[in-house]
Amino acid sequence: MKNKVIFFLISSFFIFIFLIFYKGLNQSNLYQPKSKVKNVPQFSTITFYEQKEIHSKNIFNQNKYYLLNIWASWCMPCRDEHPILLNLSNNFEIEIIGMNYKDNFKNAKKFLDELGNPYTKILVDKDGTRSIELGAIGVPESFLIHKNDIVRKFIGPLNIEMIKEIEKIIR
Repeated sequence: MKNKVIFFLISSFFIFIFLIFYKGLNQSNLYQPKSKVKNVPQFSTITFYEQKEIHSKNIFNQNKYYLLNIWASWCMPCRDEHPILLNLSNNFEIEIIGMNYKDNFKNAKKFLDELGNPYTKILVDKDGTRSIELGAIGVPESFLIHKNDIVRKFIGPLNIEMIKEIEKIIR
């Protein structure tokens, strides 16, 4: 009788543990936070090539569309989306601003020299705080901006469907 009780308790324990793990493994661990950032936050940073300080209010103040693209040379999806950005840079209705995220200057410069530069301006985000203020959760991410408002946020590398959506919005 004592052996049956011990067997039942051990079996119940393992079934309980199995159910906990099973339930945990079946739940999606993909998390996309809801961004509450509606306007471009005011920030100062330095420009990539000139190493001069610039303020966000002097970048996004015109009545036109901007695509702020957060990228890094160590980011493989950034490399994948780069030809799409180069193609989009030929569209004169939108200005593409780059934000180099937690990167080494030499590596980032080599990245642009090899693949081309689609950006009209490149901002530096050495410690990642500017990207976090925008609501970014990683690289690459892009923000469509108009009149200092964030119109649309794109998480991950841009693709053809996203570019079509951008072109539809700016027309």
